[in-house]
Amino acid sequence: MSKDIFVVIEQRNGHIQKVSYELIGEATKLAADLGEQVVAVLMGYQIADKAETLIHYGASKVLVLDEPVLEHYTTEPYVKGIEYVIKNYEPNVVLFGASSIGRDMAPRIAGRIHTGLTADCTRLDVDVAKYQEYLRKSTNVPEEKIIALDTSDRNLKMTRPAFGGNVMATIVCRNYRPQMATVRPGVMAMPEKDTSRTGEIIKVESGLTMADMNVEILDVVHSDKKAVDITDAKILVSGGRGVGGPEGYEPLRALAAELGGEVSSSRIGVDSGWIEKSRQVGQTGKTVHPNLYIACGISGAIQHLAGMEDSEFIIAINKDETCPMMKLADLGIVGDLHVIVPKLTEAIKAYKASQSV
Repeated sequence: MSKDIFVVIEQRNGHIQKVSYELIGEATKLAADLGEQVVAVLMGYQIADKAETLIHYGASKVLVLDEPVLEHYTTEPYVKGIEYVIKNYEPNVVLFGASSIGRDMAPRIAGRIHTGLTADCTRLDVDVAKYQEYLRKSTNVPEEKIIALDTSDRNLKMTRPAFGGNVMATIVCRNYRPQMATVRPGVMAMPEKDTSRTGEIIKVESGLTMADMNVEILDVVHSDKKAVDITDAKILVSGGRGVGGPEGYEPLRALAAELGGEVSSSRIGVDSGWIEKSRQVGQTGKTVHPNLYIACGISGAIQHLAGMEDSEFIIAINKDETCPMMKLADLGIVGDLHVIVPKLTEAIKAYKASQSV
């Protein structure tokens, strides 16, 4: 019988990625609703010392696959390792981060073990009452349909944006196990670390050898450029249609630099080629939770609001005082961002200079 929620841990150069901790935190909530345990699956080489940290973040068990062939991520050995774990431990649910690695592994594993996969999830539910509350609060589903849902349904309800973010689809895998999903980084809350937690660490003898490597790694080149993930930023200065073009982000970058933050964008900026995809906030981009979010020339389509509405403090700069972003904002400034943003930057510079005297 399938049981427990397995989280496939992503590590790069021995460092556990943030999305893995987020997934463990979400898995603990789902496991509580199911009366099951959270099991972390850690793969790599000389990586066993990281297992205890996963327990501190909420895992009850950690399965460790520590083999030389797993030193660097390559598709076949990692997929074969997870396939071995699923066939021998029979999990109820398996969760992956929707990263480049997770998106590479998950569909191949789903194909090999003949089960379904829901990609790029932004919400997971087991308890029907919680799912009904979400439908009432965040969708326009008629109340009669919400009430009609089977409250005894214990399947994983995997919600993800579809049709370019214009529709939210909830998918259920009723007939096959495990239920599998990739989950977007930054969507789930980071759990608190508790060093008093204890759990079981199991070394898995998966039988993986260097013969399982079907590619040859000639060299590993690390980029000197430090990429900053906007999901980790405490301050974001975000541009929308109102910036007018790629040059319109320059004043935003200057403001972000003074504040010690990062620049992000709504979908229009990415679709127009004004800024890179990694900077997009929204249902088809990234979900962010900064302390300060400054929305410049963003009207506030629901797809964008879904990616940033939980920001602690929101400032909106827009010519249209009635736009949705203005209604969501804690502080709205009505006017031309091309005038206001440079003045705001200068004011911050002046303030910082006065404080250093």
